[in-house]
Amino acid sequence: MQIITADQVLMPGGWQADMDIRIGEDGRIVSVAPMTARAATHADLLLPAPLNLHSHAFQRAIAGLTEARGPDPADTFWTWRRQMYHFLDRLDPDRVEAIAAMVFMEMLEAGYGAVAEFHYLHHTATGQPHADPAEMSARIVAAAQEAGIGLTLLPVLYQWGGCDARPLGDGQRRFGNTPDAFARLHAGAARHLARHGHADDRIGVAPHSLRAVDGAGMAAALALAGGGPVHMHLAEQVAEVEEVEAHSGARPVTWLLDHHDVDARWCLIHCTQMTAQETTRLAATGAVAGLCPITESNLGDGIFDGVRHLHAGGRAGIGSDSNVHIALFEELRTLEYSQRLRDRSRAALATQGTSTGRRLFDMALAGGAQAGGRDAGRIAPGARADMLALDTDNEWLCNRRGDTALDTAIFGGHGAACVTDVWSGGRHVVQQGRHVRRDAICTRFRAAMTALEAGA
Repeated sequence: MQIITADQVLMPGGWQADMDIRIGEDGRIVSVAPMTARAATHADLLLPAPLNLHSHAFQRAIAGLTEARGPDPADTFWTWRRQMYHFLDRLDPDRVEAIAAMVFMEMLEAGYGAVAEFHYLHHTATGQPHADPAEMSARIVAAAQEAGIGLTLLPVLYQWGGCDARPLGDGQRRFGNTPDAFARLHAGAARHLARHGHADDRIGVAPHSLRAVDGAGMAAALALAGGGPVHMHLAEQVAEVEEVEAHSGARPVTWLLDHHDVDARWCLIHCTQMTAQETTRLAATGAVAGLCPITESNLGDGIFDGVRHLHAGGRAGIGSDSNVHIALFEELRTLEYSQRLRDRSRAALATQGTSTGRRLFDMALAGGAQAGGRDAGRIAPGARADMLALDTDNEWLCNRRGDTALDTAIFGGHGAACVTDVWSGGRHVVQQGRHVRRDAICTRFRAAMTALEAGA
């Protein structure tokens, strides 16, 4: 049994001082009680660690490679996507595993306790399935094992190149499956997860988007999901909204809510292009809005209407999507600042009784746990021990307490530098600010990147 003590702990009922937390061999919290003696593992401030609800791990390898303007004078998400597709040809299973392990390590060092991997890179560079159709999923599982991060694996169904059911383009062939082929892939991924994953890992399903999946594909994917998580990209780009509306007669959020029983199992990613009515309708479903503010800024997606959504009782969580920059506290800050810039306001997501940082962090905890189907997001007996420790005795947090310390970590710009320890499902994977396997993971990642940069 692990014993952790802390000067401050954020618990479901609020902040508590001088607490003793015990973690069982199954990675769940056994007890939380007043501290009687300081343990060998002691934290200044202990928080639940949020789940990163949206990641495409392989895209970490192109961070910084798409920032020059191409020949198109109107550089957009769609030009970025073409560049990303071109890069895919050089990614083999070994390199994908090395990149994913690096990404998962960086998430843990940033303070995330688990990840939902929206995994759509399935096939060889020519678009042919591997001998094991779930080979790439197996590599994601292996990377999560190496990093020690809790994983919700979301194999992606991708059928078409657009709403008109046009064939997949060259850059998309590695993603594509028929519903029957996808069912076999999903079953294989589930076997890999059961045999080689952590006991706390989960599997869900991800119909990619309304552009890439037809009605039969959606039905097949939902049947595979059972009671597990369902994730989907939705209403990210204006051109996407226009294409769906031209094809179906309705905007994507409206169409989905009119035709499917969207509920708490669902996590709808981005939703940066919604009307006010769609925002309040989505909030009423109990689904999680999966927000990725750094990537949405990088790609020029638009601004999610967080003020309206949360005011209507909506749920939301945070993801790192393209992994161009993996930074939990910066994701939260970027979300809040986007609201302030749009509305020319301050403390946009705060309430009369809850500070901005606290409301953002509570949102990420609850939304991430729900979206990942993970019994976490709280420091309480029975919960998965996903936890994050911060050092407050420094020039950045200045020994502040409670919500003031949390606000400072998020808005002061140095929250990540204060992370000392992270536990994922009870696994103590970050110690003294450093991942326990950092050297090995970085060495393998750098070798993979060197080969990719050389065009090998």
